Amino acid sequence: MNKLGLSFLKSAFTLDSQFMKLDDLVAWLADQNQRVSVNVEKVKFDQLNSWRIDSNRISHESGKFFSIDGINVKTNWGPIPEWDQPIINQPEIGYLGFITKEFNGILHFLLQAKIEPGNVNYVQLSPTLQATRSNYSQVHKGKKPHYLEYFQNANSSQIILDQLQSEQGARFFRKRNRNIIIKVENDVPVLDNFVWLTLGQLKKIMLFDNLVNMDTRTVISGIPFGDFEPGVIDFFNFLSFSEDSNNIQKAFLKSALTHNAGLNSTENIITYLTQLKSIYDLEVEKIPIKSMKNWVVDDFDIHHIDNKYFKIIGVNVEIGNREVLKWSQPMVEPAQEGLCAFVCKEIDGILHFAVQAKLESGNHDIIEFAPTVQCLTGNYRQTKEGALPFLDYVLNVSEDQIVFNTLQSEEGGRFFREQNRNMIIIGGDEIPIELPENYIWMTLNQLQTFLKFNNYLNIQARSLIAAISFL
Repeated sequence: MNKLGLSFLKSAFTLDSQFMKLDDLVAWLADQNQRVSVNVEKVKFDQLNSWRIDSNRISHESGKFFSIDGINVKTNWGPIPEWDQPIINQPEIGYLGFITKEFNGILHFLLQAKIEPGNVNYVQLSPTLQATRSNYSQVHKGKKPHYLEYFQNANSSQIILDQLQSEQGARFFRKRNRNIIIKVENDVPVLDNFVWLTLGQLKKIMLFDNLVNMDTRTVISGIPFGDFEPGVIDFFNFLSFSEDSNNIQKAFLKSALTHNAGLNSTENIITYLTQLKSIYDLEVEKIPIKSMKNWVVDDFDIHHIDNKYFKIIGVNVEIGNREVLKWSQPMVEPAQEGLCAFVCKEIDGILHFAVQAKLESGNHDIIEFAPTVQCLTGNYRQTKEGALPFLDYVLNVSEDQIVFNTLQSEEGGRFFREQNRNMIIIGGDEIPIELPENYIWMTLNQLQTFLKFNNYLNIQARSLIAAISFL
């Protein structure tokens, strides 16, 4: 593990590449945007080609891709015991995958400048392969995704990361994707809208709004860096020292590489989550979309009677460089920008993250670990003061405590121009060690340990972890 971790660490500490300078990357993405024609138009549901809407659901005529279903949710978690809502039902497990290769001893990742219909700025950096089973099975009668065969033919020695990870639990019904990274030795042809980048470059470009898509972020969040002795960690920090070095980045590295140093042991964290799952219930029943209480289904959309949360819309799409150039589909449109934030605090010399245990209607196993603050479906700016733990603190924290603060897009293949404020904040003595109910302290090393397994960390937590840089 440490050999693999060292390979990832070397890449994470490398900002210079023979293929693309970091300063040139934003301009390259802008150029990719200019090269492709894009047209996304909102339309009535009956104008969606190959889709049908009836009293039960919105579905594709092939029976593949995904559907929009209605669900009734009952739970003893939180203040609302029952509600109805629409949800994306996409039972297929798709590929989110990177091809990697070493150049001059540094691991590089092959990324695509990819346009999704829901992206706020169209082109974003996506994994080498980003495809649902319906896509790569060519249900759409289009071309196969580029580089698919590398993943389908990969042997066990080439696979260096392989995980099943969840999608947004409030919008997808028990959806998971295969997050996979393979390493190759032979030359790989690089197509026009693809580029080799180091992990360090990829993490730095996340300091810009909406340039790295959700699928890229979820895959790189699971990268293991290994466990090291304190002297080795100090040596890593010494090697990376420069005039621009920041003590926060050193604290992140120490938290990532130090094993068995958390306030809570890994075993205690497992017991904590297991107990919550045994106490709280999540009963989800599919119901006809036109029977959902407090939701209105009309010709143009499905929306809540109070115009809150999100709505389901229909779009016609034309994109010049996709496997299929023209298609229709339903999408989820948010009611407002959301907020996701981790609050961190140094405890016994190790940086810890305040992690929230969170139940969402589409979760595969009731509860997943989430960021300290996660406000996606409701308007956090209108939340009553003190109603959500840490929200007031995050909204009023001083600038010098904020180490990451950008807008990041949700997955543009299903979400229409949804972006959420992503923040990482370093707290001090004003944050007590004793946390509110359903919160627990975890080190970055522990978070990465749980990422090795399925359905522990939600996609919002993974997105923030992906952005953590050691430089």
